[in-house]
Amino acid sequence: MTQRRSSPSAKARTAGRIALGAILVLAGTSHLTFARDDFRAQVPEFVPLKEDTTVLLSGVAEISLGSALLFAPTSLRGKVGLLAATFFTAIFPGNIAQAVHHRDAFGLDTDAKRIGRLFGQPLLVAWALWSTAALVRRSK
Repeated sequence: MTQRRSSPSAKARTAGRIALGAILVLAGTSHLTFARDDFRAQVPEFVPLKEDTTVLLSGVAEISLGSALLFAPTSLRGKVGLLAATFFTAIFPGNIAQAVHHRDAFGLDTDAKRIGRLFGQPLLVAWALWSTAALVRRSK
């Protein structure tokens, strides 16, 4: 039986996917427990749900996405990466709301810090896509 060897880039993607999955599970758990108040500060006014409901649902979504990044079979990882990237895009208005309304949360207690955080969200989108090879064409 021959063994497939992973390239260094495949190993890096795997490590990145596992790290992002673990971060999402931790972040989702914090939505449900110790950081609920901070996450409420990010819920934009236009969301038609109560702030707490939004925080709880987004926490469940993060735990689910993180678990999928960690445990989904290889054949589904690209789809999970696309879902995670879509999720990061969908929650970006919360980061904007926090900056626009000058809401302190997560140690972001100045406008400069809140605006600086906005640049992190596209990095999360890129991380999700890269670590799952979501945009890599696969030969059939």
